[in-house]
Amino acid sequence: MGVLSKFLAHLYTITIVFLTILILELVILARSITGNIIQDSRNKPINTKQYLKIIEEKNPACRYKKTGFRMDHQSNSIECAVCLSLFEEGELIRKLKCKHVFHKECLDRWLQQDWATCPLCRSKVLPEEIMMKYRQFLHQQEYEGSDEELIFLISALHGNYLRRFL
Repeated sequence: MGVLSKFLAHLYTITIVFLTILILELVILARSITGNIIQDSRNKPINTKQYLKIIEEKNPACRYKKTGFRMDHQSNSIECAVCLSLFEEGELIRKLKCKHVFHKECLDRWLQQDWATCPLCRSKVLPEEIMMKYRQFLHQQEYEGSDEELIFLISALHGNYLRRFL
């Protein structure tokens, strides 16, 4: 009689664990399916190519010319504050709304790494909404496959837990 009650207690525990894991896996599956189907275009992340295109639209690049290039009182430097190199004739540069000037490639790399602010004065270069969409894309790239990893870990734990009772 004691063996039967011990067996039923173990069976009950195993059933509870199995059902919990099953529910977790169903929630993960439902979340991934609804995330793919119901993706609002306003909240859709933007990839790096789209992000750089928006930067170009908001702050178009131009060629540096020693003669005819007007330096404002705020951008009296003739060097890029990101790479600390002097501007040379014909190089692609970007002039931000805050009047600071940088090499196009230097500023693009900076804006991909930072929160879309000017390297010197930290004024916003892009609207917060665009930056958040880009960060969402980066976050997805970094953690892609995390649901599959979670399912694998849960099934591994599930398997180890059941072996103790067999």
